[in-house]
Amino acid sequence: VQVVESGGGLVQPGGSLKLSCAVSGFTMDYGAIGWFRQAPGKEREGVSAILTSDGTRYSADSVKGRFAISIDKARNTAYLQMNNLQPADSAVYYCNLQNPADVDYWGPGTQVTVSS
Repeated sequence: VQVVESGGGLVQPGGSLKLSCAVSGFTMDYGAIGWFRQAPGKEREGVSAILTSDGTRYSADSVKGRFAISIDKARNTAYLQMNNLQPADSAVYYCNLQNPADVDYWGPGTQVTVSS
């Protein structure tokens, strides 16, 4: 199983980015996809997650109303649409796949920098 993030970059405050998480070697019929982030000197924190079986979503309070997680099973890809980005959102964003046996697979991460 491989998980690879893409779509990070530099954006101004108030801007938007859409991160992608491409999964190979696993079919997204069951399990969970989560987006996490880690800023320098801080612990990794959960941002948003989705159950692939029924689409149930979870989001951290800090991103509710601004970030949206989604999945495209046909493309075996998950997304994180991030709107109204703020400097506090700057971090390395990681995609996590958890299979039905609770085994975790992590991507290498993609850097998001919000700065004017």
